[in-house]
Amino acid sequence: MGWFNYYGLIAVAIIMIPNIISAVVDKTAFENQFNNKIILVLEQIGRYGCMAFMIFNIPYTYFDFWFDPALIVYLTVNGALLALYLLGWIIYRKERGRAKMLWLSITPTVLFFFSGLMVLSVPLMICSIIFGIGHITISCKNIER
Repeated sequence: MGWFNYYGLIAVAIIMIPNIISAVVDKTAFENQFNNKIILVLEQIGRYGCMAFMIFNIPYTYFDFWFDPALIVYLTVNGALLALYLLGWIIYRKERGRAKMLWLSITPTVLFFFSGLMVLSVPLMICSIIFGIGHITISCKNIER
């Protein structure tokens, strides 16, 4: 795959599109009621780390696809996860409940971790775990308030 992952760039762009649309349409869509600074910082580190490591493969920190049809599996599973993510935005477009928050936080976490696993990218797997813990926690805590 090399140092630049075009497929990862496309995946990150697809994830960002509904978020940008939502932020433009509803200025309060991403208001955060949870104020644990450590969790908030960890989520941001995980988020930006995942985006960066989805696109850029740092030499000696990833080992590329580790079995023959891995690219096909990578594209198929990531395509399905992206479709599920977009479907979540469509299904829950007018809601702010727990189901929406969990769907929209777990799906990208799984996508990032799976992508890291497929190319054996240690930084991407670590960032996806950090992102998942932070993002899912914040999503759940915002619903409780």
